[in-house]
Amino acid sequence: MMLFVAWMSRVVLGGVFIYGGYTKVQAELQFAAAIAAYRLVPDRFLLPVATYLPWVEIVLGILILTSLKTRWVAGFATALLSFFIVILTITYLRGIEANCGCFGVGEPISPLTIVRDSLFLAPAIFLMTAPVTRAGRSLPRSATPVPPPAA
Repeated sequence: MMLFVAWMSRVVLGGVFIYGGYTKVQAELQFAAAIAAYRLVPDRFLLPVATYLPWVEIVLGILILTSLKTRWVAGFATALLSFFIVILTITYLRGIEANCGCFGVGEPISPLTIVRDSLFLAPAIFLMTAPVTRAGRSLPRSATPVPPPAA
């Protein structure tokens, strides 16, 4: 069961990051406008963030799918998602009507988008904390290393 949950977590989380990054790459200027609407990024950084952040998401999604350094990659995904959620929440609470920019343009920030993005934390946290081997497979509890008895 643990292997299935780990596999599903990778597919969902990797897919979310790849799809989200892809939609932003396809509409770079619109994504820059969405970032500008948040009123948190200085103008001179808008285009670099809109250009490079989608590629970071795509690479992160690919790394999640490949199970390479699962804990580290999932930790980075957790941090990135947490950062996005905080920014969405702050923008919403400030009363700024902005597009989420999560999966392209045209989706206003709402409690629903904040909750949806928060749900993506579950697979990220699972992958970060689940016992896994180097190949990304879960270790059965009996296979966990036990220190030798004291002599």
